[in-house]
Amino acid sequence: TADVEYGVYDSPNDANRLRVEAAIGGPFSDTVAGRIAVLYQDREPYLENLYRGSDAQAERFGAGTLTGGGNGFAANTPGADAGADLGDNETTALRGILSFKNSADSLRFTVTGNWEETDMATGPYQSKPTIAVYDGTFAGLDTTPPDPSTGFLGGILSQGELLNVIDVSPTESRLSICAPGGVDNGEDCGSDKQNDGAPDDLDGFPGPDQGRFNNQFALTPGGDFFGYLDPDGEDWTFSGDFAFEDSGHTETTGLALRIEWDLSDSMTLTSITDFKDYEKLLFIDVDAAPVNQSANYAGVDADSLTQEFRLNGTTDKTTWVAGFYFLNIDTDSDNGLKFPVNSIPALGGPGGGLPPGPFDLGVDAQLETDSYSLYGQIDWQFADQWTLIAGGRVVQEEKDSHVEQNIYLNDNSRTVNQSSPGALVPGPITIGPVFGAPFDADTSDTLWAGKLQVDWRPNEDWLVYAGLNRGVKAGSFNAHLAGGLPIDPADIPYDDETLHSLEVGFKSTWGDGRTRFNGTFFYYDYSDYQAFLFTGVGGVVINSDAETVGAELELQTNPVDNLDILLSVGWFDAEVQDVPFRTALPGEPATCTPGSPVICQDVEPVYAPELQAAGMIRYGWSAFGGMMHIQGDVSYSDSFFYNLRNFDADQYDSYTLVNAILGWTSPEEHWDFSVALRNITDEHAGIQGFDLATLCGCNEISFRPPTQAVAQVRYSY
Repeated sequence: TADVEYGVYDSPNDANRLRVEAAIGGPFSDTVAGRIAVLYQDREPYLENLYRGSDAQAERFGAGTLTGGGNGFAANTPGADAGADLGDNETTALRGILSFKNSADSLRFTVTGNWEETDMATGPYQSKPTIAVYDGTFAGLDTTPPDPSTGFLGGILSQGELLNVIDVSPTESRLSICAPGGVDNGEDCGSDKQNDGAPDDLDGFPGPDQGRFNNQFALTPGGDFFGYLDPDGEDWTFSGDFAFEDSGHTETTGLALRIEWDLSDSMTLTSITDFKDYEKLLFIDVDAAPVNQSANYAGVDADSLTQEFRLNGTTDKTTWVAGFYFLNIDTDSDNGLKFPVNSIPALGGPGGGLPPGPFDLGVDAQLETDSYSLYGQIDWQFADQWTLIAGGRVVQEEKDSHVEQNIYLNDNSRTVNQSSPGALVPGPITIGPVFGAPFDADTSDTLWAGKLQVDWRPNEDWLVYAGLNRGVKAGSFNAHLAGGLPIDPADIPYDDETLHSLEVGFKSTWGDGRTRFNGTFFYYDYSDYQAFLFTGVGGVVINSDAETVGAELELQTNPVDNLDILLSVGWFDAEVQDVPFRTALPGEPATCTPGSPVICQDVEPVYAPELQAAGMIRYGWSAFGGMMHIQGDVSYSDSFFYNLRNFDADQYDSYTLVNAILGWTSPEEHWDFSVALRNITDEHAGIQGFDLATLCGCNEISFRPPTQAVAQVRYSY
């Protein structure tokens, strides 16, 4: 087969996309067969960047300014090739399969190998201005010498507890909002005692930067901390300095061996051995704006090895399976904040509480996991219309963790963890804003999962079922981003998660097989649900109980020849209980306990719209010696939060996506030609977001690509 697809995005820079996929395979002999497949995709950037380095930036906005804000950092570019358009990637992938069997077909071997490599630009995020709302008043700047237990920068601006994050109004020029008792009193709550848009309270910042910040900041009404406002809001242009072509990279390599041995006509022994290696290094601009402030990087080098032995068989009344599963994952991760060349921290100089030049503030973590499982399941038809399904799994999971934070001096914005020769501070050097020292720990847990289900088949057109399940997810260790809010070392490990679920459903066939109608109703009860809490500039996994109630319905029908209709709807109501707005600081009472200042409340889980629905209609007819077909589909998603704290600004709107296809298939079905429009209404469908209101007065947001016109040709032999 060969499949070529070419598309054009309706974006300011008219980005194109090319996708080519091909495969060939077949038998070499009666006992040997093989197949090889290749994939290549090249997508041009659809998000146009208006930033083109310091000279163009100064010409566009005026020297040292951003959309009217008097910010002295605007002209400090992080690199000569900064300001690339975003949203592109180039992927190449290969997969090969080779199968052997003996002449009796009782012993079969399958070897599979795969490789994939992707190069991409900095993450395609845009900035929207947001402002933090606090429950207290500004209590001054702590100018005591930096203490490893209170944070890397020393000094804390005491603003009380964070109540909410909201979108900035067009006239807003405060850095934060003071709202004692939840009521906005019109004052800045943090660093602007004069309420004039200039954080004069930073005048007392210790070191050589003392007194300098007043002249660097001047807030633009409606902008972020640095006066930036996206020129077209959520549309397809933005201005960002830390945006580089081919700055991100992923590579995956895998090799697997599957052996199947038929011990008898009713029993088969299967062995599956699988090895994978995964590497990545990705960047995103923390503020997604033309301010050389900081960037986030995420690097991983992980190897996994799995081995499964499975024995399955059948009798007159039963189908059963039993097995052993082993998993080893060895992960080495480098995550952190990059303060690039010419960035804000580089202004500090020696003795100013900041390193004397560009640097990476990184978390270096190693985690090794060994997991051993024994499992089994039996399907027993104990009566003509009734089947009982029972299964269980016992897991022994062992983890060994090492986490430390390091500073690396680095004079290259596109690399990480590289110490500069002759640096004033030799690197890496270990610091302790959270642990005080590298963190080492290991765990050994025994977990179990189970399943009990009853199926009833009153006739060949109906299946009704009800089941109870117990699922488990092992605990692990946080390796939270350096520079984030300090957490107590007791919060670094998190516990295993247990799910008890009740599910009732049906599957039915109507109209001589032309219509299928299925439904599922479920209730989930989580103990120690593993939720990701993002605060400041980083996040940790916490444990909180949670509940979910939901239902899913699906209708597939072929009422007349060549007409297919699909309708589906899913609804659920979910709640995560007693979620803190931050983790407890060292020395504070434990989070969500009496006496703790941390605010806790029940919230909705992230990326979990309450209602989702989809529909598709396809019709075919004879034309030009083959078959024409026309298809339209629509999908709807309710609004959802991308931050567990459910702040007002941390929510994507509901959206409706509409696609259409017109195609023709040759009589022998060798050729297929089609043209399509995707996302016809140019919806801005949210993908992922980050709340950074306390760092840059902004949130990072990303969206699915804009409207795309596509032409596709497929050949099958």
